[in-house]
Amino acid sequence: MLSQAGALNLAALTVPGVYVNIVPPTPTFINGVPTDIMGVVGTATWGPVDSPVVVGGVSAIFGPIQPRLFDLQTAISVAVQQGANNFACVRVTDGTDTAAAASVQSNCLTLTSRYTGSFGDDIVVTIAPGSKVGTFQATVTGPGLQPENYNNIGFGLTANALWQAIASAINNGNTSIRGPSQIIVATAGGGTAAPASAQYTLAGGTDGAENITSSVMIGSNVRPYSGMFALQNSGASVIDLADLTDETSFPTQIVYGLANGAYMIGATPSGDTISNAVSTKASTGVDSYAMKLQFGDWEYWVDAANNVNRFVSPQHSVAGKLVALSPQNPTLNARLNGYAGTQKSVMQQQYAFADLQELIGAGIDVVANPSPGGAYFSNQFGVNTSSNPLINSDSYTRVINFLALTLNTGMGQFAGQLDDPTVQATALGVIDELLDTLDDEGVIGNSAGTTPYSVSLGAAVNVGAALATLAINVQVQLLGVIAFLVINLQGGVAQPVQVTNVIPQP
Repeated sequence: MLSQAGALNLAALTVPGVYVNIVPPTPTFINGVPTDIMGVVGTATWGPVDSPVVVGGVSAIFGPIQPRLFDLQTAISVAVQQGANNFACVRVTDGTDTAAAASVQSNCLTLTSRYTGSFGDDIVVTIAPGSKVGTFQATVTGPGLQPENYNNIGFGLTANALWQAIASAINNGNTSIRGPSQIIVATAGGGTAAPASAQYTLAGGTDGAENITSSVMIGSNVRPYSGMFALQNSGASVIDLADLTDETSFPTQIVYGLANGAYMIGATPSGDTISNAVSTKASTGVDSYAMKLQFGDWEYWVDAANNVNRFVSPQHSVAGKLVALSPQNPTLNARLNGYAGTQKSVMQQQYAFADLQELIGAGIDVVANPSPGGAYFSNQFGVNTSSNPLINSDSYTRVINFLALTLNTGMGQFAGQLDDPTVQATALGVIDELLDTLDDEGVIGNSAGTTPYSVSLGAAVNVGAALATLAINVQVQLLGVIAFLVINLQGGVAQPVQVTNVIPQP
């Protein structure tokens, strides 16, 4: 007799024979959660609203890059230049957005863009005879979109039944390889005229991007979720609310970051002053490892799509660089690409030592050139906004979030198992294996080279309860970031200068 593990009650066997109990492999490892997903919230000329869409870069679903504030595609494009290639994007509007549409032959058919936005005005639908005699076809095209062709529609149909068939083909697909349209929605009217060969260009689409406020970007945390809150469960570990500089939104962003294990990247307004940035941060009480605040020295960026040079928020390049790096690596001295300059550098100005001292003292990072490693743009500090020197680096935020989310996701397999010594040992072993791997990969560690973690059973909780609590203590050491390199240089003509040649050991 065969049975699965847990289904065979050995104490209740009555019939002699062979009983094979199939035991699945014991879980010995868990996979780390992705740390390369960048969440972006902003406006666009097309695409779903308040719904996260996963893209690998600038995508036609959001229309072309727009030279305006809060533009989703601008943030993506700048981040791609830093190596980012995995985005969870939420388009927002001010509520005035409309979908482009076109009417076909006086109430025979109405064509409406699937999404609101001005990009819908570039969608063209062509009605023409089909490949088979007595049929028609509809072809839907848009810049950068995969063309859709619905062929051989309505054989034997006339009058309004034919228009109903055309609408059905567009909305539901008409072959196994030609599914429903992802570009338009068709609605048949009451018209009965025979279809004439013609092209129809949709019109009247608007973006709803004129009155974007912090409340629009933050959104709502009740169903249906919107704005930033639509990114929940998207896996986004670094989040850029594109060009949002309203300091009153920072505390809400921090609450979100702490609850979702996300690193929120903020910025002060374009052309800000150091004194204003410092006082603004202090007045809003921003002091958390969940947020990184960039000084408002905005990036001078070449917008090749619109053939114009623009100042864009440093949020985009910094967020893109963070997700392109392994979580233990900070933005300090990490080269940022695509910079033609910053507002300060294009005026041939540099930061004085006192300027940098004031910024880092306030927990505000800044992009500047030169960097410690040479003449290139990078963040000068690699810090978050926390005033606690034990946790105020990019590395702390990224690694601690990675560890917490990985354990939260991977250890759920033990819920529902019995609280016996074997299960307890297995759970400890799974965490130990994870941390050992991360130690080998340099994600965690210490300067002494000793084991940088410990895993042990916690104190017994609710002993004797039917629903038990298994407590596990996990302690992890994170590698510090070299921010200050001190070199003791001694020189002289005579003693006591001593020169010693040291041969490096392999």
